[in-house]
Amino acid sequence: MKISAYEQVKIARSNERPTSLQYINELFDEFIPLAGDRKYGEDKAIEGGIAFFDNIPCTVIGLEKGNDTSDRISRNFGSAHPEGYRKSLRLMKQAEKFRRPVICFVDTAGAFCGIAAEERGQGQAIAENLMEMMTLKTPVLSILIGEGGSGGALALAIADEVWMIENSVYSVISPEGCASILWKDPLKVELAAESLGLTAHDLIGFGIIDKIIPLDFTVLKNEIAGFLTGSSELDANDIVSRRYARYRKF
Repeated sequence: MKISAYEQVKIARSNERPTSLQYINELFDEFIPLAGDRKYGEDKAIEGGIAFFDNIPCTVIGLEKGNDTSDRISRNFGSAHPEGYRKSLRLMKQAEKFRRPVICFVDTAGAFCGIAAEERGQGQAIAENLMEMMTLKTPVLSILIGEGGSGGALALAIADEVWMIENSVYSVISPEGCASILWKDPLKVELAAESLGLTAHDLIGFGIIDKIIPLDFTVLKNEIAGFLTGSSELDANDIVSRRYARYRKF
């Protein structure tokens, strides 16, 4: 049975969906978390570090919403501050130095938009991620596992390939925000969700994403193995030129 776009939004936000850390623990071995941006502090909304995928060293980064209430509060419900994005960029540049593939898991309503985040350079931190990821000389894969909200998601989704787990969503704005801005009416949220074209099937039709993956760790692991095998055959210049061509198509 086909479900509406807004129903998919609610599924994407469900507390029952696996979080980034659950994906990392299921798919990788020996995850070693690394903390801090070396400029301000640590942001628990983004987990990142080094792990092994079938003996291949990788850098893994995930926007982490948390599980129970206290965990979600400590992680700001997956809405990262600028230090989180700076930490992720530090880890990606480290991966580039050692030619480790980068695998990102995206699940956020959006970057944190509070005064403190703006004072510490939220916009610049996101913009630097976009710029640096475009020319990162190592393979990059981004997987949307739940909610992909605006620049907060895009900051970890400039990649050679972008995949979505089924019933995930990816949009420039939430349906609620869109309804309040365009129609001045929160009751138009379902219309907004349909109009935004935010479902995985919408986005693969637009050519914005490359694959829709079922919520199945075994299937996802096989797909990641294929990506790593294929990308290992490319040199750094090929990787960058292909990534640039992917975004120029848009």
